[in-house]
Amino acid sequence: MKKSTIILFFVLALMGIVFVAYAGHEAVLHQRTISSHMPWADAGDIRYHITIHMPYHKWDKWPGKGEMYKGREPHGSLLTTFVNKNALDSIKKVKGMADEAMIVKENYDQNKALMAITVMYKVKGYNPEGGDWFYAKYDPEFNILAEGKVKECMDCHGTVKDNDYLFTGKVTGK
Repeated sequence: MKKSTIILFFVLALMGIVFVAYAGHEAVLHQRTISSHMPWADAGDIRYHITIHMPYHKWDKWPGKGEMYKGREPHGSLLTTFVNKNALDSIKKVKGMADEAMIVKENYDQNKALMAITVMYKVKGYNPEGGDWFYAKYDPEFNILAEGKVKECMDCHGTVKDNDYLFTGKVTGK
């Protein structure tokens, strides 16, 4: 009887530890969701954010651009650009993009076939040498093709550093 009591005690203690660890993990995730509603600088987290949590198709389009406007390589012949609220507010203020601004671009070929989805996400402190931009590229099924401090993206967008690394429209007073 004494041995079974000890085993029962250890099982209950272990279950308590597991419960506390799980509850702590859920509290951290819940707090992150409540406090920011924004994803981490991670293409998988961003994919969830723009397809499930806050579907980008419900966002505003870049002011004055509309659907399938003329684009240029490497993004494609035709583009549709969506912006979250932080990006839209920043575009209107013309003072550069605020932290947590997100831009989602659908990249189409000349036949209007979707080739890729590209994302620029401003994350404070993520990439100071590149305007704090996180880049992600997905295929049409949202498989991750590139993410992070993508050299090709940084090199190209670096040529418009004075416009907060953006080509689509003027976002700074410079």
